[in-house]
This record gives sequence, C-alpha cells and structure tokens, in this order.
Amino acid sequence: MGGGERTARAYIGSFTAAGGAGVVTAAVGPDGGLTVLGATAEVPDPSYLALGPGGDLLYAVSETADGAVAAFDPAGDMARLLAPPAPVAAEGPTHLCVHGGRVFTANYGSGSVSVLPLRADGTPAPAAHVLNHHGSGPHPQRQQGPHVHQVLPDPSGRWLVAVDLGTDSVRVHALRDGMLTLHREFALRPGSGPRHLAFHPDGHHLYVLNELTPTLTVCRWDADGGDLRPVGETAVLPGAPGADAYPSEVVVSPDGRFLWTATRGEDVLSVLALDPAGDAARLLTTVPCGGHWPRDLVLSPQGLLYAANERSGDVSWFTVDPDSGTPSLAGSVPAPAASSVLFG
Repeated sequence: MGGGERTARAYIGSFTAAGGAGVVTAAVGPDGGLTVLGATAEVPDPSYLALGPGGDLLYAVSETADGAVAAFDPAGDMARLLAPPAPVAAEGPTHLCVHGGRVFTANYGSGSVSVLPLRADGTPAPAAHVLNHHGSGPHPQRQQGPHVHQVLPDPSGRWLVAVDLGTDSVRVHALRDGMLTLHREFALRPGSGPRHLAFHPDGHHLYVLNELTPTLTVCRWDADGGDLRPVGETAVLPGAPGADAYPSEVVVSPDGRFLWTATRGEDVLSVLALDPAGDAARLLTTVPCGGHWPRDLVLSPQGLLYAANERSGDVSWFTVDPDSGTPSLAGSVPAPAASSVLFG
C-alpha cells in the first residue's frame, strides 16, 4: 500500500450453512492473485454481493427461507455489518442489484422481485414492495412455479430486467414511485430454464444463459421501448453432457468479441465468439474451471476471469488470451462454499 493507496479488494460470498466463512475479503495482487484477509459470518448464507454507488457500501443477500439484505462497510480487512439485515418479504433471494436509491432482490424461492428503499446512511429498510411473478414451465421438478434468479438494470437505467427460471421468461419492469410494474414478459424456449443474462457493451444486445439446457439465447434489446427479441440459441457445451450440467453465469468481454460461461457438473468454462454485430454466438472451446461446481464467473478490472467453485471450496482465476479468448488457469485460493466474487 505504498503512497497511501489501499490495496485492491475482492469480496467473496459463501454459504455459511455449507461451511462457508460468510463475506470474505481478499487482497488482489498485481498479478490478479487473491490473498484472503478476513471474513465475517454475522449474516447467514450471503450468497451474492453488490457494491453501492461509489463503492462505499457492500450489500449481500441472505439466501435463506426468510430472506434478507445486509449492508457492510467494506473498508479494512473484514467487512463490518452496519445494521441488522432487512427482510425482503420473500423466500430464497439469490441475486441483488443497487439502482436508483434502492436495492432489488431476485427471490428464487417465492418467485418475486423485492424493492428495499435505502436509508440516508445507505442501509436498507425492509421491503416496501414485492412484485410476484406467475406461471410455470414443463420441467416437472424445477418449473412448477416462478423462480426469479436475477434482477438488474439495463444499460440505459430505465428498466429492471428479471430472469425467471421457472417460467422460461425474461420480464422487463418499470419503476414508478418506488413500485415495480410489469412492462412486458418475453417468452423463451419452453424448458430452457433461463438463469442469468449479460448485456453486450453496445447496449443493444443481451445474452441469456439457460440452466436447464446448456444453451445461450441471443437477444436484441431496444431500450427505448423496453423490448427484447430472441434471434438465436447456441450450445455452450461441445456435445451432450456426460451427466447433469447446470450453466450458472455468463460474462461478455468489454470489447464485445468474446463471451464466457460457467457450467456446473461438467465443471468447465466455455468460450464463445460474438460476431461484430452481436447477433450470433459461436462456441470455440471449453476449459476446466479449476475446481468443482462453478457457481459464479466474473471478469476483474484487470481482465482476469474468476470462478467461484462452490463444492470444491475455492476461487480460481485465469488469464485470458487476447486473440482467442481462451482462459488459462493462473491460481486459486481456498474459499469454502464460495458462491460469488465481486471486485471493489
């Protein structure tokens, strides 16, 4: 920390019920390597993390039956809980985002999106509004009802986009007077089980990763009308998986040339090439994820890929070949029951 500058930080979410340390703070070295500094387990199962504007506060979902959001001070070697977690009035939140002075959670268990206002000090108040999804899909176990897995603002900031695994749909919501209203629901292929999506840097395309089938749905996005149009679907594995395969996360390169996905079960990262227009994705290769059950995949500001390998209990990182987009394993750090990675 020469010159008074704080060492770059990474934050790892984990499942305390499975032996995780809670919210883990790690230093990021010049080569991208992680060194664990400390952890706090005050909040159960802080599986997904997000930073507030300016990076001064760290937010975590508590992925429990009750469901809550907690705010932390991320400075120092261990995140410090600022207030008791605020209930989301829903079950099993798996994802959250911070937007427009509020926290939004995707509630897998109850199939809904919660809106939590932020107090003046940045800590969340209890949910002020919960928008319930409705519907089902053909999968007899996984799609008996809605299961919202992700919610995030589109690049224009005008819309909140929610991915629903249980109803094979992506829903676009508008925020008015602190309330979410459904703008439009867009159906994807029945049984695909959409889990997460990522936007192209051009702001006019998005890519939906499907969990129940190892595929990626390419969509065009119109922010003016809040309109989504699927234009193609491509496999993220080179052949039929040898056993169950559960894609988890999708990342697009800042230059829009490559897209990466992680798939649990097969335990691989896939590299796909995007055409210059962003309308098509082509699978190039897969590489081992460096562990078992990669639940999250993220690109750091330094341009390295990081996989949170839940069942092997580690976070692995990869350098990326700039010409081929192929990741090469560069290191790993123990992180029991790791579920997500975030860079400060």
